Amino acid sequence: MDILTILGILFGLFAVFGGVIAKGAEIGNLWNGAAFVIVIIGTFGAMMVQTPLRALLRAGKVFIWLFSPPQEDRRKLIQKIVDWSQVARKEGLLGLEAVVEEEKDPFTRKGLQLLVDGGEPDVIRGILEVDLDATEEFDKQAVKVYENLGIYAPTLGIVGAVMGLMAVMQNLAEPDKLGPGIAAAFVATIYGIASANLLFLPMAGKLDRAIKDQTQTREMFIDGLISIAEGENPRNIETKLQGYLN
Repeated sequence: MDILTILGILFGLFAVFGGVIAKGAEIGNLWNGAAFVIVIIGTFGAMMVQTPLRALLRAGKVFIWLFSPPQEDRRKLIQKIVDWSQVARKEGLLGLEAVVEEEKDPFTRKGLQLLVDGGEPDVIRGILEVDLDATEEFDKQAVKVYENLGIYAPTLGIVGAVMGLMAVMQNLAEPDKLGPGIAAAFVATIYGIASANLLFLPMAGKLDRAIKDQTQTREMFIDGLISIAEGENPRNIETKLQGYLN
């Protein structure tokens, strides 16, 4: 569980609601149905126009990474790679056949199978890097969904504010309605800017970091696998891969 995500959301809510209270306004003034429809619903609508369905579905799946990012224990993976290299030196690459069946991660299993099948190092690297690049690009499309939400929300907030002010202008003959009307108009701006900068853009940033971490871990796996294919000494493999721990 990523406690920082939860704390960040709580701090953001405290900043908004605490600021309203500190200014002497009522928290209820932050709610405006029309502003919600214009900004939030409109923002998601604009995002859906731009986003392919596959990317949208992927964005929904990676949402959980905000609270529980993929846990890649690199030290444990390095030890596994070293163990594989020792088996390969003693029994040959075919000695890793049993290991292939034990692996649950499809990417790891695919790499090991290529190794057991006696693929050339350059061929193994090429196949795995294509797979890695495709996966990373697909995940980045999911991140782009949250970035788009952060881009559209402030703009829709301005649209909501302008529409609210238009309604106020129609009531100039009734001064008692001007204050509440103007306040309601600016609620849309709060929705747009706050949702973008306290939710959508930070979400995109955290997901992008998680994807980069996962990609780097898989790059480490590829380097280790190629080292085994090239017959490097297990101790040298371990020393090389420890550089990824930095």
